[in-house]
Amino acid sequence: MNRPYTVLRRVSRGVSCAVLAACLLAGAAACGGGRPETLVVLGPWTGPEGEAFEAMLHRLDDGTGKTYTYQGTRSLRETLGAQLEADDPPDVAILNSIGELTEYARAGRLTPLDRAATARAYPPWTPPLSVDGMRRTYWVPLKVDLKSLVWSRKGRSAPAPAWCVGLASQATSGWPGTDWVEDILLHQAGPTAYTRWATGHLSWHDPRVRRAWTTWAALLGDRSKASVDRSLTTSYEGTPDPAKGGGPRGLLDTPAPRCTHEHQSAFIRYLYADERVRVDPAAGFLGGRTAYDGAYEVAGDMAAVFTREPAARALVDRLSGKRARTLWRAEARAELRPLFPDAADPQPTDPTGRRIAGILTTGARTLCFDASDVMPPGLRDAFHRAVLQYFRDPSDGRLDELLDQLDTVRATAAADAGPGHLPTSGICAPPGG
Repeated sequence: MNRPYTVLRRVSRGVSCAVLAACLLAGAAACGGGRPETLVVLGPWTGPEGEAFEAMLHRLDDGTGKTYTYQGTRSLRETLGAQLEADDPPDVAILNSIGELTEYARAGRLTPLDRAATARAYPPWTPPLSVDGMRRTYWVPLKVDLKSLVWSRKGRSAPAPAWCVGLASQATSGWPGTDWVEDILLHQAGPTAYTRWATGHLSWHDPRVRRAWTTWAALLGDRSKASVDRSLTTSYEGTPDPAKGGGPRGLLDTPAPRCTHEHQSAFIRYLYADERVRVDPAAGFLGGRTAYDGAYEVAGDMAAVFTREPAARALVDRLSGKRARTLWRAEARAELRPLFPDAADPQPTDPTGRRIAGILTTGARTLCFDASDVMPPGLRDAFHRAVLQYFRDPSDGRLDELLDQLDTVRATAAADAGPGHLPTSGICAPPGG
């Protein structure tokens, strides 16, 4: 069970005139004068991850007169939407979707960051963004992940990989499948085509896009109805493990059916924190061109300011700085230590973490941001659903129907695009900016 968090909020909106008058008459002390202002951070991490981030946040209380409180939730999009609807946003929210952040910036919900934070806001995690004809920086990466990876058990051989597939993830089910399609397209067609597709400038019926879908189906091979149903209802974390009190055990450790390889992001190493599991670049498994072996898909958790508080902008600057990253790494368990985008940042010390961090910071030629997280939310959600439907029925006719639907959603999103838009470049970049 995830630890519940108590959220403190500033008394700054919706305060009656009578209360304000009473404060003026009674003096500041009667209304809490002298107490430090509390800033609220909303983020995606719960359980041990959330506890480590919260502990780091509390250690940032360093006499500036500000205190910070963290609200962690697995339903980040819904929670943030409800708070915005109630006109009570968090000071800072941490999101992994560039598409969502772009829509918030376009709607005037975000406050541009200070100069100090923008120095750490390099592509592909923070591509240039134009709003109302002005180029500003609205978010900065706090934690990043490498996606183009394949995990396997050492010593467990097979004539061909038997792929582990778990597509369930509550409201966002399907994203493990979109990761497959994106990664295949990146390695077959290259970063330029990938960027045009992710930013809505390439049809879903383009032969390169269509080939990525059919390649995925071919890699997975023939599957029984029972196997398909199991993958659609199995979490990406695998099945519960009684030895862990019902916690996840990882797809590679699921007793039946046994699988040998898993295509998954670097974050999954918390389930495989032992030397019996090896991790390899995904390029060698995807049937792509050797010229694109140095390209990797990545993801990130970005901090943005949702209020006009100068202290909130200063907090984002501090969260993205070396002190916060050093504290965060110290508070987290070894297998949960976050990855950061710069080689000068504190990095994991375990062998698997070091290898992944090396690819992220220096080893890759090109890093490309997760395509579905670049897309407008409506198109991203349609992509998730389409992957689930295609996994159930990978026929050519069904694929054509799904690509028609996705092109329709793409056209609608393009027509609705307002004064803020992503460029056709910037979501792929060399390591370290």
